[in-house]
Amino acid sequence: MTGETSLVKLICSMSPQLNAGEYVFCTLSDEKMPTDVEIIGSFREQEGLTVILERSDAERAGFHFDYVAAWITLNVHSSLEAVGLTAAFASALAQAAISCNVVAGYFHDHLFVAQVDAERALHVLRDLAANAE
Repeated sequence: MTGETSLVKLICSMSPQLNAGEYVFCTLSDEKMPTDVEIIGSFREQEGLTVILERSDAERAGFHFDYVAAWITLNVHSSLEAVGLTAAFASALAQAAISCNVVAGYFHDHLFVAQVDAERALHVLRDLAANAE
């Protein structure tokens, strides 16, 4: 199933959804991941493995973190080849002084914003969708 590539259609149909919970980014060097920890996302860097997981899992495992995020999913099936969607929502969030960390999945884009900015970020994204032409 091919995702959408039209920027206007993507923005109009973003349908941002706030996922319940608090999420953190942690980095692991040579540590083994405990079996009772669910990883939401990961990326291998030179310095180690970055993992995204629920705050409660990170605390239980004793992992260090310094950023607590809310997780917003854009429920439009965006193509990995789509051009401009990330720039559009990142610019809108930046104008509202909201930082955003983006993870692109095969079907959807996932935004991690500071927990305290979650509702404001949803408002900005919904306004962007409503005013796209």
